[in-house]
Amino acid sequence: MVAIEIDRPGGPDVLKPGTRPVPVPASDEILIRVEAAGINGPDVLQRKGHYNPPPGASDIPGLEIAGRVAAIGGSVTAFAVGDLVAALVTGGGYADYAIANEKVTFAVPKGLSITEAAALPETFMTVWLNLCDRGGFKAGESVLIHGGASGIGTTATMLARQLGASKIITTVSSPAQQEASLRLGADVAVNYLEEDFVAVAKNATGGAGVDIILDIIAGDYVARNYDSAAMNGRIMQISVLKGPAKDLDLWPMLFKRLTHSGTTLRSRSHDDKKAILDQLEQHVWPLIANGLVKPEIYRTFAFADAVEAHALIDSGTHIGKIVLLNPPA
Repeated sequence: MVAIEIDRPGGPDVLKPGTRPVPVPASDEILIRVEAAGINGPDVLQRKGHYNPPPGASDIPGLEIAGRVAAIGGSVTAFAVGDLVAALVTGGGYADYAIANEKVTFAVPKGLSITEAAALPETFMTVWLNLCDRGGFKAGESVLIHGGASGIGTTATMLARQLGASKIITTVSSPAQQEASLRLGADVAVNYLEEDFVAVAKNATGGAGVDIILDIIAGDYVARNYDSAAMNGRIMQISVLKGPAKDLDLWPMLFKRLTHSGTTLRSRSHDDKKAILDQLEQHVWPLIANGLVKPEIYRTFAFADAVEAHALIDSGTHIGKIVLLNPPA
């Protein structure tokens, strides 16, 4: 099979097509003929050499896929060859075929295309984990979402709106991203190149601060998040695009009784991931079926154009998800 490999750590140009054996599923695994694969921040970090796959995972990038079941392991009972499915994988998504555990594979939700389904697992599961599970979001709370135009940001905005957030504030970097973020449900979209998101967040919440902050940025945002947060606020660290925290004073954490929590999805057990997926099927799939929520697709590329796709995501100008397409064999 053809796979998009990482030749060496670096920019988009290090992504190269290569040839690999078609993987063989274990007893509890499914072999999927990949027709679409979502691109995510962890793929970019892995490409740059900053996020190695967990032990036993494929070194091929790609964490979310959709396609048809090509083969099943001996103990798999929920799926059959030919089923149209999506899955969260620990790696290997940028390839003709990929292996997924049965527990983190699911039928494409009603109302979604194959492209949209491939943009769902990593992003929606990450948002649910941080906003609702670990973040403990409750209807009536306010939310600040950094990277509001990213796949994580657009998904979090839509879900927070449907789940009853009192105020949704996002940070973006262009008028086009502001417009899109407001369309998806934000009350305020801050162009961080022109405005101070701390001041805007405080003003939007009447000086109280924000209840939950979803942050993919880190760096100097950590201290500013503490300043933006309300009493008993929760800061959920999803990624660290700007590196380690800078000039961090912990006094606001103590004074405001803040909780700052970080987590990754990729290294969790299949059982943990299945529990998150079960929550999505219960609470989010009906929203998808009713047309209230779905992945925001910005652009698609052929697998052969993975370099161009990664260059676009590196530019930070996109709105929503970028997906690689691999026509059926």
